Amino acid sequence: MTDRVCLVTGVGPGTGRALVERFASDYQVAMLARDEQRLTTIEKVLENTHAFPCDVTDETQLARVLDAVSSRLGQPSVVIHNAVGGARGDFLSIDPEVLQRNFDVNVMAFLRLARAVAPAMVERGEGAILATGNTAAYRGVARFAGFAPTKAAQRVLAESMARHLGPQGVHVAYVAIDAVIDLPWTRRLWPDEPDGFFCKPADIAGECWHIAHQPSSAWTFDVKIRPHGEKW
Repeated sequence: MTDRVCLVTGVGPGTGRALVERFASDYQVAMLARDEQRLTTIEKVLENTHAFPCDVTDETQLARVLDAVSSRLGQPSVVIHNAVGGARGDFLSIDPEVLQRNFDVNVMAFLRLARAVAPAMVERGEGAILATGNTAAYRGVARFAGFAPTKAAQRVLAESMARHLGPQGVHVAYVAIDAVIDLPWTRRLWPDEPDGFFCKPADIAGECWHIAHQPSSAWTFDVKIRPHGEKW
């Protein structure tokens, strides 16, 4: 039984669940997502996991859930913001409300989450805050106009956090996944692609584990994950 706490948002069937599985071996893992049934199913089969259904874009709900996590488990020492809002479309076709929703998930929820957990990490002089993203954070592809602006803002916010919190012992990193993640539905969409085209969720989770536990003399901020078959 461990008393260390890891908090993961956006616990879906891919990267989110893989993160939970990887960290649950050494942490009590608080799982945040809107799908309560998914979370409770994981909680039943995986030791050291705890379901906290939450829409991270709801400021009041998020604050209440973070209080509940602290009361039940303790203050998180690792936080991974894996919740993501994204939509394809060029700037003429994207619904502005969709872009706003994506901004609320990718940026505002990340800001509120970090503001809530950072003070306790600073007081302890240690901790890790990670955000998972993709290469939309670095370049504006025409068909990702509903995605790239919010991911770019998320990455810049993470960099601001890193510069502020790093000297106080808290490691902040941005993990860009430049790949198609290996899931049943992505395999159906790309049935002719070789295995090396896909990035496996467990391998992403393993790299996040490594980043969260880097020695303080060799921290990384920008991390780009690509499978060997990715063209870049």
